[in-house]
Amino acid sequence: MMPSRLQRLASLTKLLTTHVNAGRHRDALALFSRMISAPELPPLTDPSFAHAFPLALKSATALRVPGAAASFHALAAKCGLLSSPFLASALIASYGAGAGASRELTRRLFDELPARNAVVWSAMIAVHVRAGDLSAAAGAVDSMDVAPTASCFNTVIAAIAESGEHPARAIEVYRHMQRLGVQPNYITLLALVPVCTATGALTSIKEVHAFAVRHGMSTRSHVGSSLIEAYGRCGSLDGARRVFDLLQDRDVVVWSSLVSAYAFHGRAEVAMSLFRHMEDQDDVRPDSIMFLSLLAACAHSGRADDALQYFDVLTKRYGVEACRDHYSCLVDVLGRAGRLHQAYELIRTMPVKVTAKAWGALLAACRKHGEVGLAEIAGRALFEIEPQNAGNFVSLANIYSGRGMHEDAERVRREMEQRGVQRLPGSSWMIHRKSRC
Repeated sequence: MMPSRLQRLASLTKLLTTHVNAGRHRDALALFSRMISAPELPPLTDPSFAHAFPLALKSATALRVPGAAASFHALAAKCGLLSSPFLASALIASYGAGAGASRELTRRLFDELPARNAVVWSAMIAVHVRAGDLSAAAGAVDSMDVAPTASCFNTVIAAIAESGEHPARAIEVYRHMQRLGVQPNYITLLALVPVCTATGALTSIKEVHAFAVRHGMSTRSHVGSSLIEAYGRCGSLDGARRVFDLLQDRDVVVWSSLVSAYAFHGRAEVAMSLFRHMEDQDDVRPDSIMFLSLLAACAHSGRADDALQYFDVLTKRYGVEACRDHYSCLVDVLGRAGRLHQAYELIRTMPVKVTAKAWGALLAACRKHGEVGLAEIAGRALFEIEPQNAGNFVSLANIYSGRGMHEDAERVRREMEQRGVQRLPGSSWMIHRKSRC
């Protein structure tokens, strides 16, 4: 029995999918070109063709074919396929992406669509997010003429979290979606918990945690590790430990989060005890993040010798290649312990590029211990690496002033003015329980 036209189309669409997923974009476009002119397939006006268009469009975009979105748009409109949300959302995403992105063209297409469901709206929201216009993205969510889905809100929450600006706004969006009767999902929590960490608002963390518990998501390792970190950053070590104790699947990320929480608050003994307990687990192997947490614990408690020992364990026993962050953290440990010249020697001999973090740690240690000579070296290095960072100039000037070297302090301040470096004003934010999106 001969396959029907629709069966042939389905078979070729699967092959098209294979080409696209494998990155064989030229093959994909060649196949699509044959498909749209093949007499043995349904006519282009058949709704089943709407599934092939986005695949070919993806390949055309990957190959940077000029005017790809406009060409596919015109063909889809001619064939009456724009009513397909699958195709419409792909066209919106294509218009709103790449070097030639145009929100005006994207909006024109969006307004012309005969039907717009939540998938299409979500694509339009994503275009606003990619353009960096979070206000327009949030406004689009509010103006939806169909019932919104969690995906629509997740796009906005994740964008706010990634931007790092006004993190409290993400919590407002989360509450707003619940007021509209849209239930947050696992993706929502993964985006939201780091925002709670950034805000440092314990009430918000407890609110999100309670939701995760009620909906059976708090015992999943990714959410659990994020909650542990959030509680730790807010100073609630009991809360972090409760989350940890209830997790059954404790991977290295979960262990590192708890070690980091205790390290952040100077509880080095507990942090190191947790590490030893983790080493006893057959299915968990420490990674570079775990060792950063351990080095931080040593830094906060002044355990320079322990830090050096862990550094050896990192590289020799577990074969983890030390990166710039590890070296910078070790400089911080040595500096806090007053071993400034040892810290400077580490900077001089480290096999990786010295970062502002390492020099900044040495400068801070020099200020704490009143070391002027090394402070000058660290300060000058920072002036070159971070020429617009006023804090480095101020720190060196204060070190001079602290040792009664007022002329040198004034010289640094004049240099700061001559370079046009300005001190940024401080800022703060508040979270209102009854705030609206």
